[in-house]
Amino acid sequence: MKSTVNHHSFDVLILGAGAAGLMAAIEAGRRSRRVAVLERAERPGKKILISGGGRCNFTNLHTRPDNFLSANPHFAKSALARYTPADFIRLVERHRIAYHEKTLGQLFCDGSAQQIVDLLMSECAETGVRVFPSTAVSAVRRDDSCFTLVADNNIFTAAALIVATGGLSIPKMGATGFGYDIARQFSIPIEPCRPALVPLTFSGSEHVLFADLTGVSVPVIAACGKRTFREKMLFTHRGLSGPAILQISSYWNHPDAIQIDWAPGHHLLEPLLATNARRDLPALKAALRAHLPTRLADRLIDIIPPPSFTNHALDELERSLHAFPFTPAGTEGYDKAEVTAGGVSTGALSAQTMECRTVRGLYFIGEVVDVTGHLGGFNFQWAWASGAAAGRAV
Repeated sequence: MKSTVNHHSFDVLILGAGAAGLMAAIEAGRRSRRVAVLERAERPGKKILISGGGRCNFTNLHTRPDNFLSANPHFAKSALARYTPADFIRLVERHRIAYHEKTLGQLFCDGSAQQIVDLLMSECAETGVRVFPSTAVSAVRRDDSCFTLVADNNIFTAAALIVATGGLSIPKMGATGFGYDIARQFSIPIEPCRPALVPLTFSGSEHVLFADLTGVSVPVIAACGKRTFREKMLFTHRGLSGPAILQISSYWNHPDAIQIDWAPGHHLLEPLLATNARRDLPALKAALRAHLPTRLADRLIDIIPPPSFTNHALDELERSLHAFPFTPAGTEGYDKAEVTAGGVSTGALSAQTMECRTVRGLYFIGEVVDVTGHLGGFNFQWAWASGAAAGRAV
C-alpha cells in the first residue's frame, strides 16, 4: 500500500530546535512569517536541558567579541551588538524566571533549564511557529524559487532555510554533522572542526605521575600561546579538566604544550628566602603546602626537586612552578566536548544576516558556524544573537 505524502508550505524552514533555531523562529514569527522548525530528536532543546548542570547558564553579562574564537575574529561583532545579554535578560524577566549570577558574569536559572526551553516554546506558540519533533530530514533540494526538504512521508517547502543543527559535540544527545553536509552540498567552505571546551588527556608518562591525584582541584592559570585563563583545574583519572582546562582546550593543538601556573600571584618559596630560614626538604614541602593541596605539593617536589637550596636553584624552581609544562596526548573528544570549534566558514556568510553570500535564502546560525565562545554562557549568547540576526532577515 502506497503511503500518503504530506506537503507543507512555509515562508521559513529551520533545521534544529536548539537555542539558535528557536530564537530564529521567534524573531521570524514576530515578523509574521510562517515558520516551521524541524527537529530530529523527540523533543526540542535537549542540549539546553543539560547545560549549566541542569540550570542553564543562559548568558554572560560580560559578553564581548574577544570571548569568541573564529578564523575571522571580527565576524561575531555585528550580531552580538544587535542582540545583547540585556535583550535576553528582558525576555527571561518577562517570563518571570528567577535567575542569579554565579561567577564572572555567568547567569543561571534559579530553577531548571526546562524554564528556558518553556520560554522559547511559549514564544514560538505566541508567534504561530510550528515545531515538528522526531522529524529527520533525509534530503535538501533547492530550485530557483524555494528549498524543498524531505522527511519520511513529509515534504516541506519554503523560500528561506535556516540551518541551526549544531556541531559534533555530545553525539549521545543527537549531534550529527548534517549541517556541514548541507554546507558541502552547496559548496560552502568549512573550517576544520575539533572538540572545544573539552578535558585534555595525559600522555603515558604524565599518567604515571598524576593519575593518582584524581579529584584534586586547584586554582591555576592555564596558558597556551598568548591565551591565558585563571580558573580552577581538576585532575581526572585520564587527564586534566575543570574550567581553566576547558577554556584553554579551545586554543590547544596537538602536539603543543600548555603551561600551568600552580599558584597565581603567590611567591611560593618566599619563606625559604627569609634571613636564617631553614632550607631543606621539610621546609620546601611546608612552603608549597601553604598554597597547594598536600598531595599535589608533594608530587611537584618529587617531579622537579631542586638540585640544591641556593638562591639561584630556588629561583629556578619558583619559575618552574609558575610555568609547569604539560603536553597533552589529546582530548576526551566530542563525547565530552561542550562545543565544536570550527564549522561553516564565516567568509561565506553575511555578518549582519547570517545569509550565505552565494546561495540566496540559505542561512547558518549557532554552533554550526565557525564561531565558538568561551565557557560561561557565551555560546548561548552567540546562539541568541545569530538566531536573532537570521530571524530578523528572512
